[in-house]
Amino acid sequence: MPQLVIGSFKEFEQYVGKDLGISDWLEITQEQVTQFADATLDHQWIHLDPEKAKEGPFGTTIAHGYLTLSIAPYLWKQIAEIRNLKMMINYGIEKLKFNQPVKVGGQVRLKAFLNSLIDLRGITKAQLDITLEIRDNPKPAYTASLIFLYHFE
Repeated sequence: MPQLVIGSFKEFEQYVGKDLGISDWLEITQEQVTQFADATLDHQWIHLDPEKAKEGPFGTTIAHGYLTLSIAPYLWKQIAEIRNLKMMINYGIEKLKFNQPVKVGGQVRLKAFLNSLIDLRGITKAQLDITLEIRDNPKPAYTASLIFLYHFE
């Protein structure tokens, strides 16, 4: 169940400069990593070969950085339900920095902060500063600013 329900620019506006919440933990599985590798044609051994990865720098296989980034919209929906939409568009990513790899079997969660909100002639441009936290790790997997365009009805 989302922590926030937002149905308009006006409702969204009250959260500018505030923490919006934290998603549930999500486990990253080898199956997810393998499917992502197949979809993106990125078949590096560090992602796909658990036996070889035991001897690697992390002791196990790790998720692709872009896999961990691609789950951000899914985790964001656990924090906020945006209603009354005609359409939502992923508009951009700024200041992306991968800090720590996510080991297969590890759990991650998203923390979101609303940096800015702009009304572009009826289209809401929201900039979320996000952090993907790794359970039992003081360093996050990444930090970034996601930009979404919301077309409210």
